[in-house]
Amino acid sequence: MSKMVIMNHVKDGMELARKYKLNQRIIDFIAQHHGKSLVYYFYRRALESLEDDQEIKEEGFRYPGPKPDSKESAVVLLADSVEAACRTLREPAPVKIEELVHKIINNKFIDGQLDECDLTLKNLETIAAVFIRILNGIYHSRIAYPEKDIKSESNHNKSPKENPHLSEKDKESSS
Repeated sequence: MSKMVIMNHVKDGMELARKYKLNQRIIDFIAQHHGKSLVYYFYRRALESLEDDQEIKEEGFRYPGPKPDSKESAVVLLADSVEAACRTLREPAPVKIEELVHKIINNKFIDGQLDECDLTLKNLETIAAVFIRILNGIYHSRIAYPEKDIKSESNHNKSPKENPHLSEKDKESSS
């Protein structure tokens, strides 16, 4: 059921785009943004639950396509894939993001998803570098700053009437 929901979002998106009379090129992007990619997670789950006498066909776990036919629609396919994959990282450290971006792009290339567009290997290197920079910006880690105790640190020398963090009622009751 989940596989069908995931795979149908392309068809549903195209129907919405037609309903709202979007430009045909945008509808093409929607149709091509997964190409004929394998819905890997559900395919692996099906293989894991396979009985000895059963057979699972990969075609039943592929998006309907078509494959991207322009550089721009191929970039959308790659961007959607790497962004979704980065969300699965438990610790999105820069080195892990870089490895994942290269893995996703290589897998799409090997799977033939980029065969219909005119991307060069040099283009793919540039795309990967931009994705890595953007994703590292999104998922960069921050140090945890200790919280200040406002009353004890910044206002310990002030009388209650001078403390800007106390309400008027509190200022009056402390006098």
